[in-house]
Amino acid sequence: MKSISVEQLKQRMDAGEKLHLIDVREPSEYQEFNIGAQLIPLGKIQSMQADELDGLENEEIIIHCRSGKRSATAALFLESQGFTNTVNVEGGMLAWQEKFAK
Repeated sequence: MKSISVEQLKQRMDAGEKLHLIDVREPSEYQEFNIGAQLIPLGKIQSMQADELDGLENEEIIIHCRSGKRSATAALFLESQGFTNTVNVEGGMLAWQEKFAK
């Protein structure tokens, strides 16, 4: 698992890069605040109910949550399932909001 800072992620988003960006928070958290990532709660990933990830085993998948803990768990789990390029957003949406939602 690699990691990316919120600043690096925002730069890539602002540059218009096509990213596989996954939010592993719960739907209520996503409704409160999101940055446009695809919502796949951690529980769905761990129970292998994430068909959206089929075919992305060798693609870069950037994963975020609220603070970086659940996304790290998701990234490590996906690696154990054969995914080769998982990236955790350091500090999650707390860091994003602290940096950019002023």
